[in-house]
This record gives sequence, C-alpha cells and structure tokens, in this order.
Amino acid sequence: MKIRVPASSANLGSGFDALGLALALYDEVEVEPAGSGLTVSVTGEGADSVATDASHLVVRALRAGAERLGLELPGIVLRCANAVPHARGLGSSAAAIVAGVAAAYGLAGRDLDADALQLAAEFEGHADNVAASLLGGLVLAWREGSRYRAMRFEPHPDLRPVALVPAGRSATAETRGLLPDRVPHADAAFAAARCALAVAAITAEPDLLLAATEDRLHQDYRESAWPATMRVVRALRESGVAATVSGAGPTVLALTTDGKLPDVDLTGFTARELAVARTGVTVTGGHHKGQR
Repeated sequence: MKIRVPASSANLGSGFDALGLALALYDEVEVEPAGSGLTVSVTGEGADSVATDASHLVVRALRAGAERLGLELPGIVLRCANAVPHARGLGSSAAAIVAGVAAAYGLAGRDLDADALQLAAEFEGHADNVAASLLGGLVLAWREGSRYRAMRFEPHPDLRPVALVPAGRSATAETRGLLPDRVPHADAAFAAARCALAVAAITAEPDLLLAATEDRLHQDYRESAWPATMRVVRALRESGVAATVSGAGPTVLALTTDGKLPDVDLTGFTARELAVARTGVTVTGGHHKGQR
C-alpha cells in the first residue's frame, strides 16, 4: 500500500490554531503487513535522525489506528520517502501522523472519516495541520468538547504560496512556551475578525490577503525563538506581501498571486514556490483505493 500526504502551513497569521493550508510537497510511505516484527527504512528528510523502531511516528499512528479499528497487525514493513522538511513549520509531524492513520484505514479496507481526523488530532494535540493533510485545500479547525472538527474550503485559483525555508529548526513545544496566558480583549477581537477575513481572502478575495493575515496573538510573542523569521515577515509585509510565520516556524509563508517576491534581504532562507495541495492524503493499493 502506498500513501502520499501533503505538507501544510498552520495559523496563516491571524488563524492561530484554527487555519491550515495544504501544500504540494509530499511525503510518500509504503506499508506492507508482515507476519511478525517491524522494519522501518527512511530516505530523504530526516533519514539521518528519525527513529527506525517502534517509536517512529508513522508506526505509532498506524498501530493506534489499527487498534481503534480492531485491525490485527502482527508485523509491519514501512518505507518512508520524506520530502517535507522536519521542524520547520511545514507540518512534517502531522504528515507522518496522517500517513499512519491513513495506512491503518487502508489496511482495514475503510474510507477515511471523522474518526480519522479525531485520532490524528489527538496525536498532534491540535487539528489544523492534520486536517489540511487529510482534506487538502484550506481548512478551518476547531474543538467541541473533546471532539476535533474541521471544514474544508477551496482556495482561490490564483493563490501561489511561496515558502521561505531556513536551515535552522524550531520546536512547537518550545515556541508555545513563549505565549502569554492572556491577551488583551482588543487583540482577541482583532484576531477573530482577521481570521474570518482570512477565509474570505484565501477563497474569494486575494486582494485582502495582507490585511487578513495580520496577527496579534502569537508571532510577536515568539520572536525571540526566530528573530530572522520575523525580520523577513516584516520586510515582506512592508512591501505589500501577505507573509506569515508558517506554523511554529521558522519557515516564512508568503501568500502571493504571482509567485514573485520583492527585493528584500532573504539571507539564510531558500525560497520554494509550492502550489496549494487541493487533494489531501491518498491511499493506493492493498485493500483500499481512493483519496480523501
């Protein structure tokens, strides 16, 4: 069975822990049931650093999915070809989780459903990245009690994201620790309006992207974790480009309609134009053929 899962960028400036956008950069995973044991091989991103035992994130998500679905899986052969950079704010962990959950569903002969999102979000701790990798396009994610929910929207056809990827890494847990427990009421109201505006801008009115992606909830608070990232974000925004910190950083995501960036100092960053992934994870082979 083969699983292909896209990268994602969360928050998109104003939509902290709520908005996610799937990007056409893909991890590919091959899964084969075995009579016993576990074999994991990794090529591409993270090949020299990720675990190749039972602690591998795809394996953990796959086994959790199999248990949830009542699927017996005595042994696994797993081959991962990774293209999504690790710890850069492009949803590499979410992609791994979604790949594992999708593999479990495929091996069980089941179509992905709302419980797949629930399982993936429980692993990740929030639903924005995993929902984007599951559904493709733009997603709005939220919680109702203990249940994670998400709605997919079709991004505007002119949207051409550009990721500016640095060599340095970041960790979500570390950057979350920099956020305050409380924010001013005015900032919360500002964020609510701009998050709603972002859905409209990304799907229907790209001319509003700069205003729609303005943030008061998280980026400035975490500047000490990635000062170079915020330097680039501010330089691009001052030039009229809707630039945001991608997820937990340190990648910068520029939402453009032409794929072009102004002449600003991008030292230390590599620009990659990435199309929107309009389809989420796909599963082929095995008991299941289809996509979400």
